[in-house]
Amino acid sequence: MAQPYVYAHPPGTAPRPPGAFVNPRFCVAGPVDLTMVRDEIEKKWGSFVILDANMNLRFQVKKPGFGFGFGKNMILLDGSGSPILTMKEQTMTMSFREKWEVHIGDQAAYTVKGSSIFSSSTKLDGLHVFLARNHEEKIPDFRVKGTNHRRFERSCVVYAGESDTIVAQMQHKESTPSKTDIFTVTINPNVDHAFIASLVIILDVYNREDTELPHRADAYHEAHQAANRVHMGLHGATHAALRAGACTIQ
Repeated sequence: MAQPYVYAHPPGTAPRPPGAFVNPRFCVAGPVDLTMVRDEIEKKWGSFVILDANMNLRFQVKKPGFGFGFGKNMILLDGSGSPILTMKEQTMTMSFREKWEVHIGDQAAYTVKGSSIFSSSTKLDGLHVFLARNHEEKIPDFRVKGTNHRRFERSCVVYAGESDTIVAQMQHKESTPSKTDIFTVTINPNVDHAFIASLVIILDVYNREDTELPHRADAYHEAHQAANRVHMGLHGATHAALRAGACTIQ
């Protein structure tokens, strides 16, 4: 049964898209359903494609290549392959187990943090999101809370601040024999689609166990192999979009 929509703002009351944290072009007046496909479900890092209801490619991310340094970057691109934002994994700090900084161009847009190393919280408690203007970071602007803790079934709800107001939901749909995960993402009206896409991707990586990455050439080949397997179970347009998807990962 479909879940009821919970509006972040009552219809007609918001003077402008309240959730246009990345770009107003990713906000619409009605609810939106997206499909997220992720390959290599037994590894922490994978490639993602996100499709709209008509199976048009909306967003894409390819897993980071093998490289030096502790943190890795994932770049979210739109359907045409143009970069939208960069999700930068940070090294473990004295305060948090994991942390990501999200940049739009050269500007910091928001920070995503896992549980504190000084608390009894675990990864099952989800993520806290702080917008760039929230300098004190005492109260999160958004929370990403997992709703299913079974392996590979990573569903979640995105809440506004510390309230119970839901702005987006992600539900696990299926894991295919070809080791691909398929999720549905429902985004409520006037909420930035690219913003939500970045959060559910970060949560997916956050919840998975880390494994050694293959070299870049192998990663590129494996991503396209997985995409080809996914195509067989989706619309023909999905097949073309996944094969054509190209992006830049640092």
